[in-house]
Amino acid sequence: MRTSELHVLPCGDRAVLVELGDLEDVLALHAAVRDHAPAGLVDVVPAAETLLIVFDPGVTTAQRLAGDLAQLPAERPAADEQPLVEIPVRYDGPDLVAVAEATGLSVAEVVRRHAAPTYTVAFTGFAPGFAYLTGLDPELVLPRREEPRVRVPAGSVAIADRYSGVYPRPGPGGWHLLGRTGAVLWDLDRTPPAALLPGTRVRFTAGRA
Repeated sequence: MRTSELHVLPCGDRAVLVELGDLEDVLALHAAVRDHAPAGLVDVVPAAETLLIVFDPGVTTAQRLAGDLAQLPAERPAADEQPLVEIPVRYDGPDLVAVAEATGLSVAEVVRRHAAPTYTVAFTGFAPGFAYLTGLDPELVLPRREEPRVRVPAGSVAIADRYSGVYPRPGPGGWHLLGRTGAVLWDLDRTPPAALLPGTRVRFTAGRA
């Protein structure tokens, strides 16, 4: 990666924040850091347009790390090299009909288009175990609901903007609910607790969840 592509900001004395142009750049750098870990790397936290990189100050410095990042290969690894998680979904969500009407598609076509892609976990956030999945069919891209729900049930499979996701625990939310799954995506007794980590591929399978 060329130095000009990276805007690296110090973030305390143990981390740097890399500002990138878009999500594709974040995914590329995250993959490169994961596959070619610089000296002193402790953790990597991706977001929509940034990458937080935590390092061991006893091993490296922010300046040295910035130089190491600039030397990483720009090529992204093949998608099929990443782990695949299949999530069964019962498509009976309360917003399914509204999504069909908003997109001009039939309910069956909404289900087909949502279940067809192989998604990638771009980053996590909002709630423990909540993964933002890229790969949503462009015909299903919709803004968030005008009125968020106070409580969304755990296991709700949803879409908003260009992402899909699954609510791992009950809580508020403004995404469009297409269905539900019984898959446990956040479990403190599991290592790691989150089933969907950045880079993981995800497939939704229609049927009994």
